[in-house]
Amino acid sequence: MSARLECAGLTGGRGTITAFRDVDLAVEAGTMHAILGPNGAGKTTLLLTLAGLLPAQDGTIAVDGTRVRTGRATEASGAGIVLVPDNRELFKTLTVEENLRVPARHDAEALRSMFELFPALEMRRELLVGALSGGEQQMLAMARALIQRPKVLLVDELSMGLAPVIVERLFAAIRKVATDNKCAVLFVEQYIHVALQVADFASVLNRGSVVLSGAAGELAAESERLEHAYLGVQPAVHSHKGPP
Repeated sequence: MSARLECAGLTGGRGTITAFRDVDLAVEAGTMHAILGPNGAGKTTLLLTLAGLLPAQDGTIAVDGTRVRTGRATEASGAGIVLVPDNRELFKTLTVEENLRVPARHDAEALRSMFELFPALEMRRELLVGALSGGEQQMLAMARALIQRPKVLLVDELSMGLAPVIVERLFAAIRKVATDNKCAVLFVEQYIHVALQVADFASVLNRGSVVLSGAAGELAAESERLEHAYLGVQPAVHSHKGPP
């Protein structure tokens, strides 16, 4: 049985610049997979490629075993891939409810379910998005993605600039949707400890290549190995030469 999201030998970048290469990933339905790595490692470019916003240079992407052509955002969306970008891309001159009604497509039940998941948004449903706090805007960006009932949810830097309590609530909401709707979640996170606490699996992307991958709990227990992978250095080899 194939994973919900699979990519094999995926290579991509922007223009002629290659940002990541030969990436193999398999994210099962109902699980959360973290992508870790330093700035410039290719993490965001990888998500944009999976979402169809950038063409791949090589490799394949599949959802539920069906190939998705790269560089075609409409096809990726039709396959059930939804991206929450790091800049949120909200309509700030519209209200909270208006931002949700566009992707909801007049589905009143879907709209109601998002307000149940994020009660703070229901309290501000008639407020213009530009008047929301950063945390509330991130909640709205997440709700706008989840209201589309994605098979694959891609999240870029959810915690950026947010208070820890807001980050905790957002990840709890993502976990609930992943479990209830069998959604595969692939997320980029700058804070390693936060990512490993909420993820089932994690991969470290460094200089465009996956240099470490495994169960999140196992990687968290191997802090030295994780640090070396993140920093892109080889572990030191200690030898005992004895007295001179």
